[in-house]
Amino acid sequence: MRILVAGATGVIGHPLVGALRARGHQVSALVREESRAKALNGDADTVVVADALDRQALLSAVSAARPEVVVHQMTALRLLRDDPAEAFALTARLRTEGTANLVAAARAAGARRLVAQSIAFAAAPAGDPVLDEDAPLYVDAPDPGWAATVRAVAELERLVLDSPDLAGVVLRYGTLYGAGTAYARTGGTGQAVLAGRLPLPEGASGVTSFVHVEDAVGAAVAAVESDATGLFHVTDDEPAPATQWLPAYARALGGPPPRTIPSALAPRLLGWFITHQLTAARGAANDRARTALGWKPLRPSWRDGLGTE
Repeated sequence: MRILVAGATGVIGHPLVGALRARGHQVSALVREESRAKALNGDADTVVVADALDRQALLSAVSAARPEVVVHQMTALRLLRDDPAEAFALTARLRTEGTANLVAAARAAGARRLVAQSIAFAAAPAGDPVLDEDAPLYVDAPDPGWAATVRAVAELERLVLDSPDLAGVVLRYGTLYGAGTAYARTGGTGQAVLAGRLPLPEGASGVTSFVHVEDAVGAAVAAVESDATGLFHVTDDEPAPATQWLPAYARALGGPPPRTIPSALAPRLLGWFITHQLTAARGAANDRARTALGWKPLRPSWRDGLGTE
């Protein structure tokens, strides 16, 4: 198949291009001008250059590639270390304006299928500790920044799944670990844990569903090649409360055990989002992806590698 991967130099997009090409697909990599050199050193058959926020440039680039399937892996999370506010703001624009532009470009180019990246940790903190894809998103979160992120996610999912003439698939990735992620030894979370800067609030019962980067890539390949449509959680088989995974992660890194802090202090010390993830977040069940996409994680538990890369 002719496949275009938008966001082809990212932590998932880059290995995805190689994985698709290894399966015999003709792959075009859609990148911004500043990422052209990295894309040219990869495994894409063709590199097309356009900013997803420039509608006319994107229409032209996608049309030239003539894809049958378009894969949306665009974020700006590469900016997190230097400018977190800009990283989240630009990612929200890519999930809204960028997705709308990509949908229009895919339709104009005659693509039949669109596979897009979303997140599995945006559910409202209500109900069971582990939720399926039908659970409501936390669009009314009390933190303005997180509420804006979740609303952008909801808009991306609506645009992809409600687009006429396109078979839409949304892959809600769990918390990514592996090379190039925040949970790698050199990543932001890894460094914070090594330095003892990620404590556990008392009663930290928030549940995290992890997924290794390689399993996320495998799910994207399965979604490209499948006829299934809809929302799918792409997570491992062992959703874990913070009281389990954080001490184990610290041990795997060789860092100090996380200290315990009063829950009332957590928002001031950690910020709203991290406190929410550690104390209230829900995990994500992967049954639907297993059944409909025929996908299963090669690392069924975060214990198989979190903190070892």
